[in-house]
Amino acid sequence: MAIITLYHGTPDKIVTPTYGKGDDKHDYGRGFYLTEDIELAKEWAVCRPNEENGWVHKYELETEGLSILDFQEKDVLSWLAELMKHRDAADSKRYRVLSRKFIDKYGIDTSAYDVIKGWRANASYFYIAKEFVRDNIDIDILEELLSLGSLGIQYCIKTEKAYSHLREIPDDMSIVDYQQFNDKYNKRDINARHKMRDLVDSDANKVTKVFSTLF
Repeated sequence: MAIITLYHGTPDKIVTPTYGKGDDKHDYGRGFYLTEDIELAKEWAVCRPNEENGWVHKYELETEGLSILDFQEKDVLSWLAELMKHRDAADSKRYRVLSRKFIDKYGIDTSAYDVIKGWRANASYFYIAKEFVRDNIDIDILEELLSLGSLGIQYCIKTEKAYSHLREIPDDMSIVDYQQFNDKYNKRDINARHKMRDLVDSDANKVTKVFSTLF
């Protein structure tokens, strides 16, 4: 039996993971999002600028019998293609045309997977996606850029089967202080952006193998 402990950071004290719920425009589409890192879950619980305390809910996921797609084991372009399925990195006609071609070439059919595991595309990581589709980032530095953020790996529970393997441990739910962890979230994001911009502006970024050349 393979059980992993996961945490869900949220503004809500009461959470009921429900198959079919969620936002199609989240990183991996509709689903329930968690992380193995409780400290990150605390930051994500209070990442909104509303000065309200949040909550971390603890879960156990029985992984035996589940099909899990881990984007860390795939090409980074596959991860970017998955983001493009659900989130717009630009609003131009050029992006709409090229993103469809990019998804067709590098995208993975995720329909057979119960759980998707991969980077969380919050503000800093989405900065990478936006700069990439503007042809400002060479693919040779993409992996390094993703490693600079230290912004966390998330799990997305996708299928009814996966939801049935998820169990909350209600006695281990904890409240999150807004001031303490919102400050940590913002500092992490600012630090990541600085490191990423330094690399994008460095000589390591040759800007030759860019988004529009990959088809």
